[in-house]
Amino acid sequence: MRIDHTAFFNGYRSAYGKLTQGMVSGLELLGRNMEADPALKNVQWAAYMLATVKHECADTWQPIVERGPRAYFDKYETGTTTGRRLGNTEAGDGYAYRGRGYVQITGRANYARMTQVLKLGADADLVADPEQALRPAIAYRIMSVGMIRGLFTGKKLADYISAGACDYRNARRIINGIDQAARIAGYATTLEAIIRASIVK
Repeated sequence: MRIDHTAFFNGYRSAYGKLTQGMVSGLELLGRNMEADPALKNVQWAAYMLATVKHECADTWQPIVERGPRAYFDKYETGTTTGRRLGNTEAGDGYAYRGRGYVQITGRANYARMTQVLKLGADADLVADPEQALRPAIAYRIMSVGMIRGLFTGKKLADYISAGACDYRNARRIINGIDQAARIAGYATTLEAIIRASIVK
């Protein structure tokens, strides 16, 4: 699936208004990673992934770091219920392994899991260097494998979007229950129309 990028951006501006240069750069890079992804063959999957990034990254279209003062992340520390669930085992892990990416992964265990699943080499080991999760290419791979294989919550894109059905609202369960599900479903519906109008025949 090849996209006419000019047509896509024109459609996006018509739907959502002006884009900053940072937003254009972020969308362009994200789009190129999506076009190069052999596992992404469904327009509706692509639309839902874009809708998720639009929401999770607050319209910046850039991988982001979970916000909050350092003390906020104490709830993820080793010894806490959440910290244990996230596999945080050393003091400071709550802050070190706070959320990062397009779809933010949190906790030492999740950083280790994605390092293994993506077969990242020593130069991109997410446990040794969590900031690697902010590199757009790696952030994209984390999102793609997580949403397509169901590695975030156990739910995957195919559970809600298939040849016979498309449930954008409940697809939110792939990421975070039904938090903001209707809003993100609306984004996905609009983005699907923009993508379809931009496909190079």
